[in-house]
Amino acid sequence: MKRFLLYAALLTGAFVSVFPYLLVVLTAFKTQGQLNSTDPWLPGLPPTLANITRLLGGDFPRYLGNTLLMTAALTIGQLIFTTFAAYAFARLRFRGRDALFWLYVATMMVPGAVTMIPLFLIMRELDVINTWYGLLAPYILGTPYGIFLMRQFFRGLPGGLEEAARIDGAGPMTILVRILLPLCRPALGTLAIITVISSWNSFLWPLIITSGDDTKVMTVALAGLKVGIGVDYNLMMAGGLIALVPMIAIFVFFQRYIVRSVVLTGLK
Repeated sequence: MKRFLLYAALLTGAFVSVFPYLLVVLTAFKTQGQLNSTDPWLPGLPPTLANITRLLGGDFPRYLGNTLLMTAALTIGQLIFTTFAAYAFARLRFRGRDALFWLYVATMMVPGAVTMIPLFLIMRELDVINTWYGLLAPYILGTPYGIFLMRQFFRGLPGGLEEAARIDGAGPMTILVRILLPLCRPALGTLAIITVISSWNSFLWPLIITSGDDTKVMTVALAGLKVGIGVDYNLMMAGGLIALVPMIAIFVFFQRYIVRSVVLTGLK
C-alpha cells in the first residue's frame, strides 16, 4: 500500500510538472478558431504549422541567434574565468584569501533585482547600453555560485598531485591545465549545464540593457508579443515551443551529466 501511494504521488507530481509543457505544444499547433472552440488540454484537429511558420518568417530567427550567441559567450566565459578564480581561492596562498572569498560568496545573499539599477547605471556611464558589451559584461567573468562550486571541488582533490607536479618542475598554470582540469570534468559539466539553462532563460537583464533588434534575445521578443490590445496566444506558444526544443535536446543527450550535476551540487 505504501509503495502504491508513493508511485501515485510521483505520478501526480510528474503530471503537474509536465502539464504546462503539454499545453505549450498543443496550443502551438492550433489555429485561433481551434483555440477558442476546444479545451486547452485537447489537441486541435487537424494540427497546423502556420504559427511556427509565421514566427520563423519574421525576425524571431534573429533573436534566436542572439540568444544562442549570448548563451555560448556566457558559458565559455564563465567556465574559463570561474576556473581560474576557483583555483586561486582553493590552491594558491595569498594574504586575505579566505576573507576575500567569503566576502564574494556572501553576495549570493543579495537578490539579483537589487543590483540591476546599479549595474545599469555603471553600464550607462561606460556607454555600453544596448550593446553586446553591456549585455555580457556583468556575468561573463563568473558568478559567486560557480566559483564556490569549483573551489569546493578543487579542495576535494588530493594535494599530492600538485606536490608531485611541482617536484617535476610544473608551474601553477601547467598543474591547473594538465593535471587538475581533467579531473574536474564533472564539476565543469555541472557549471556548464547551469550556465546554459540560466543564460538561455535570462530575461530581466536583457530587457533592461537592450532595446534594439541587434541585441534582443528570444525571451524579450516573446514578452513583446503581449504588447497591444490582443494577445496572440498561438504565436506565443509557438515561440515557447521553439525555445523549449533546445532544452529538451540538452536533457535527452546529456541526461547522465544532468543527473551527475544534481548529485554533485547536492553533495559538494
